[in-house]
Amino acid sequence: MKNILLIGASSGIGKSLASNLSKNGNQVFGTYHQTPVDPAENQHMIQYDARDSSLDASFLPDTLDGLVYCPGSIHLKPFARIKAEEFLSDYSLQVVGAIKVIQQVLPKLKASGTASIVLFSTIAVQKGFNFHSQVAASKGAIEGLTRSLAAEFAPSIRVNAIAPSITDTPLAAKLLASEEKKEANALRHPLKRIGSPEDIAAMASFLLSDHASWMTGQILHVDGGMSSINS
Repeated sequence: MKNILLIGASSGIGKSLASNLSKNGNQVFGTYHQTPVDPAENQHMIQYDARDSSLDASFLPDTLDGLVYCPGSIHLKPFARIKAEEFLSDYSLQVVGAIKVIQQVLPKLKASGTASIVLFSTIAVQKGFNFHSQVAASKGAIEGLTRSLAAEFAPSIRVNAIAPSITDTPLAAKLLASEEKKEANALRHPLKRIGSPEDIAAMASFLLSDHASWMTGQILHVDGGMSSINS
């Protein structure tokens, strides 16, 4: 049994991951921002805004075996129309938010001796898509942070990131608002479908497990084959 802190448990991926982890006997200590989460067996939930200065850690155990940071955003605009403040807002949520949580619970992760941190990037960092500069800028920073912390925290804490392609979650709802849009996005992928929250949760569960004990500093693409073809 592992103690896992899941920031963003109310997201599409967060819900699937919390369910996956708790059903396998792990204790999940999760947070939600606006949408309350009814905790299931082995789940403990509190409200938390990832832009706040600190997490109320009183509900956490002394030792954490894993940390997953799920909060994110998808804002797609032509570069010329994006204000600097919008870049800063994304960076605050996706990068600074992760940094603050990691720093706050680092002693609890170190106490495990074999802890794992899982962060989230996007395939857009590698591929370079139109109108993705805002999200790719923040997620590019996440990839740099992942590799830097993997080197600094080894050997007691592993740090990896998952870089999905478009996934059928509420965050991507505007991009998948019709069956035609879903089909068009599916056809862009060699596997001819878009990702599901369960696809991403399965990878996160693996990275948190002892089966990934010799993996750190990796950016794992879960993208239906997008990373293997040209844009």
